Amino acid sequence: MTGTDQELLDERYSLVMDGIRRIKEESAFGEPLLSYFNVCADMLDMLSAILDRSLCGGIKDMDTAALAAENHALYEDILGRGYDKSFTNPDYITALFEKENIGDAKPMAQYLSYLLVQIRGLIPYAYEGKKEIFTIHAELFAEIYSLFSFAALEGRYPEVSALHDVLYWFIRDDCEIIVPDNISQKIDPSNDFLTRIVCDEDLDDERYLYLSGEYVSENEKEMAAFISKLPEDTIDLIASTFTEGYRMGFVAADKPLEKKNGVNIRYSLGFERIIRKAVENFAAMGLEPVIYRAGSLSLTSSGTSKVGFYGAVPNRQYDYDHKDDLALFIDADLVTRRIEVLTKGYEAVKEKAYGHAGPAVMEVFGEVPFTPAAKESAVTFTDKTRKLSVDYSAKASLVINRYIIPEERSFTIIAFPSPEIGDDFEKIFFETVKLNTLPYKKYETIQQKIIDALDKAGSVRIKGKGDNRTDLTVNLMPLSDPATQSHFENCVADVNIPVGEVFTSPKLSGTNGVLNVSKVYLNGILYKDLSITFTDGMITDYSCANYEDAQKGRQFIKDNILHKHDSLPMGEFAIGTNTTAYRMGRDFDIEGRLPILIAEKTGPHFAVGDTCYSHEEDVRVYNPDKKEIISRENEVSAKRHTNEKEAYFQCHTDITIAFDELLYIRAVTGDGDIPIIENGRFVLPGTAELNEPLDRDQI
Repeated sequence: MTGTDQELLDERYSLVMDGIRRIKEESAFGEPLLSYFNVCADMLDMLSAILDRSLCGGIKDMDTAALAAENHALYEDILGRGYDKSFTNPDYITALFEKENIGDAKPMAQYLSYLLVQIRGLIPYAYEGKKEIFTIHAELFAEIYSLFSFAALEGRYPEVSALHDVLYWFIRDDCEIIVPDNISQKIDPSNDFLTRIVCDEDLDDERYLYLSGEYVSENEKEMAAFISKLPEDTIDLIASTFTEGYRMGFVAADKPLEKKNGVNIRYSLGFERIIRKAVENFAAMGLEPVIYRAGSLSLTSSGTSKVGFYGAVPNRQYDYDHKDDLALFIDADLVTRRIEVLTKGYEAVKEKAYGHAGPAVMEVFGEVPFTPAAKESAVTFTDKTRKLSVDYSAKASLVINRYIIPEERSFTIIAFPSPEIGDDFEKIFFETVKLNTLPYKKYETIQQKIIDALDKAGSVRIKGKGDNRTDLTVNLMPLSDPATQSHFENCVADVNIPVGEVFTSPKLSGTNGVLNVSKVYLNGILYKDLSITFTDGMITDYSCANYEDAQKGRQFIKDNILHKHDSLPMGEFAIGTNTTAYRMGRDFDIEGRLPILIAEKTGPHFAVGDTCYSHEEDVRVYNPDKKEIISRENEVSAKRHTNEKEAYFQCHTDITIAFDELLYIRAVTGDGDIPIIENGRFVLPGTAELNEPLDRDQI
C-alpha cells in the first residue's frame, strides 16, 4: 500500500468510526432496532480500540487480568444463556421483529443477524491490525444504518431487497480484498502474527493465551498449564512424532520435500510449547511455518469446521446457526466472481503456493458431544443455492490444485485430548502419547496378512450383530496380476497418526447394502442410529434418530455428511487394526468423543465422498512388499479425464463400526469365504495379537 493509499485508508477509518460512535447519541428508531444498532456500534467501537492498540503495540502494557476481562467482553453475548437474547440468535431476533412488525420480519432478521455475525468476525482482524478489512466492514455497517435511518424519516422500514443489495454488492466487490488476504495468510510465512506468539512469547505465563484474540476458556488455560509442566523429553517425543510423520509422508509417497519451503501448522490454543518445538523441527527440514486462523467471515469460514488455528469455541449452536449464511446471497454471478478473485489471488502468490508443502495438523478431542437444534429461523440452502454452493466448491478446488499441486504436497494429522474430556484427562493424554508412538513394524506385518487374504477376494461381506443392521457387500477392483498388485494399502503411521489400518477404494458397481452405527461422533456432532443405504456404491437413502421428525434428520445428514450433495459414493472401505485405541476408548468411556483420526483405526470403517487418493489417482503407490496399490480410483473419480468437476466432492467422512457391533467381515473368493473377523474378533491366522487389547480386563 502506497503512502497516499494509507493516508486515504486512515481518513476513511477515522470518518466511519466517528460516525459510528455518534450512533448512541441518536434515537432514529424504536426498539428493537435501537438496541440492535447500539450493540453493533458498541462491538465496532470495542474492536476499533483493539485495532488502534494493535497498530501501536499498546498490548504490551496490559496485564493478564485486563486481557482476560477484554476476552470475556468480546464473547459474552454468545456464551451460554447469553446467546438466548443475542441478535445473532436467529430465533431471538426473528421473534422480536415479528412481535414489533419490523418490515418483512424473518428475512429482515436474517440479514441483520448476518451483519452482526460479520462484525463479530472482525475480532481476529482487530488483533492483527488489519485496518483495511476492518474499515470496509465498518463502512458496510454505516451504510446499512443509513438505509434504515432514511427509511425511518419517512415512517417506514427499508425494503428487504434494498438490504439484500447492499450486502450482496459488498460481498461481490470486497471479496477482492478479503479473499486474497485469506490466501496470503494460508501460504505466506511472512504473515507471522501467530508464529511470533508461538516462538517469542513466554509460554509459562498464562498472559500469552490472550494475545491472539481467540476465546479463552478454562479448558485452554488448563491445557497450557498441563503442557508447561511436561518434561522436555516428552515435548520432544510428541513434536518429533508429529514432524517425522510429516516427513515420512513425503518419503513413502516419493514426493519432493526438497522442493518445498513452507508448512502450514494447524492446532488449537494451549499447545504452543509443543508447536514451538515442531517449528524448530520443520526448520531443520527447510520449512518455514505458516500458522493461520480458522476463518471468521462468511467468505473465509468452513461452516462448523475449524480449519486452521483456533481457540475455544464459544458456542457451537451459534456456529451451526450461521454455517449457511452465504445462502442469502449466492447466485451464479457471485460464484463466477469468487472464482475469478480466487484465481487472481493465487496467481499473485503463485511462487509461494508452489513451495507450500501442505498441512501439519494437531487436532484435539474430548468435547462434549453436540446435537444442534435445527432452527426454522436460521438461513438454509434451497435446492438451487445448494447446487451453486457445491459448484463453487468444485471449481475452487480445481483452482487451488493448480497452484498447490496435489502430486507434490502431503500432510500429517495427529490428535490429543483436551481437559474437556473429564477427570481422567491426564491419564488419557499419556495413553494417547503411547498410542501415537506404537511400533509400526508390528502392525505393518500383521496388516500384510490381512491384505494377502483380501487380495484373494472379489468382494468383502460385512455384517452387524445385535441391534446393528449393517449388511454390506463391498466390491473390489479385479487384480490383473496378483503377483505385483494389491487392492489395499498397508497404512501405518506417517500422514495419519496413529497406526493402523488397511484401506481400499471400492468398485462402486456391485457395492450394495446398509451401513448402520448406533452412535458416531463426526466433525464435532453426534449422530444417533445412523443408517446409510448404498446401491452400486452410491448413497440412495439415509436416516438418523437425532430428531423426532425424520425429515429433519435427513436434512441434518444431507447438510453435514453429504455436504449438500444429493448423493456421494463410498470412497473408502477399511479395516482398522488399532485395538489398543479401541480399548482406550472403552476403558475411559470416551468412544463417542474420539476424533475420526483415532476412531477410524478402531474398527472397520467406510468413507463417503472422495477416495483417499483424491486428485492423486495417477500417482503410483506401493506397499512395503513392493506391490502396487491399484485401487486408487472408482467409477466417479475416473470422470476426471472427461469432466473433473464431476469427479470430486471435496469431502471424505469416515464412519466406523465398533467391534462389539460387528458379527463378521469375510473375504469372498471363488473358493469360499475367508474369515477376517468373526464375532468382533480377528480370526485370520497371524492376527490374533490384535485381540489382546479387546480381551484385556478394563482398568
